[in-house]
Amino acid sequence: MTVSVSLHRDRYPAPSAMLELIKPVTWFPPMWAYACGAVASGVAITEHLGLLIVGVILAGPVVCGMSQAANDWCDRHVDAINEPNRPIPSGRIPGRWGLWIALAMSLLSLALGATLGTWGFIATVVGVIAAWAYSVEPIRLKRSGWFGPGLVGLSYESLPWFTGAAVLSQTLPSGPIILIALLYGIGAHGIMTLNDFKALEGDAQMGVNSLPVTLGPERAAKVACIIMLVPQIFVILALAKWGQSTQAAIILALVLGQLWAMSVMLKDPKAKAPWYNATGVLMYVSGMMVSAFALRGMGVV
Repeated sequence: MTVSVSLHRDRYPAPSAMLELIKPVTWFPPMWAYACGAVASGVAITEHLGLLIVGVILAGPVVCGMSQAANDWCDRHVDAINEPNRPIPSGRIPGRWGLWIALAMSLLSLALGATLGTWGFIATVVGVIAAWAYSVEPIRLKRSGWFGPGLVGLSYESLPWFTGAAVLSQTLPSGPIILIALLYGIGAHGIMTLNDFKALEGDAQMGVNSLPVTLGPERAAKVACIIMLVPQIFVILALAKWGQSTQAAIILALVLGQLWAMSVMLKDPKAKAPWYNATGVLMYVSGMMVSAFALRGMGVV
């Protein structure tokens, strides 16, 4: 009887391991960005609450969760070095279950995206393709410290922001909405670079040329800070030009707060990168919502 139970556990993943595989902690950015797009659209959200809820679930647990499962499957050899206790290298997700979960969630993403209309489905297709292009061989854009974080930043911030606005308004969002969404997605490249610090050793051994690997932690951290700051400066200038001076001032204050957090992080980038993700990044995403309300106040669609 004891042997039978052991074999069963080896063949099938536990629900807790499957939940860990899709990393709930990573769901917040695309969910938040979708909500920003919904706010920016100017549409009465209470009248389209279903589209908001389904879109947030799609952006976070489903598409982002799928991307994490796909990444963990494709990264199982790297994780065996960096994070051997992760579900796949530890054996808690046995055999090819990691792959099957990622594929099943890809299909679920497309099915759920189809319920959001043409724009929602197109955006979902783009998100699914981007997730696999980031991780799977031979494409594996993750190998590049420039293309990999760039793709993730655009997928986590720009794409769901655009989708939220498009789904609620059922039309192509305006130029200002697309511009602000794009700027925040570009800036997120820096956030993704800081996330690469935790995998520095394994990436170096497995040929993943992240910026911390190719530039070293100190230079990579400085580049990440610049990439995060410059798009936000353009956001401030754009909002000021569009007559949203109060919101521009609020974002400027948030940027100054990030500069302080960056000064702390740059003293020891490898050790302080997780701390920055809990401070500077919080100010970054707060500015996103401030921008969304500014766009809503402009009455753009």
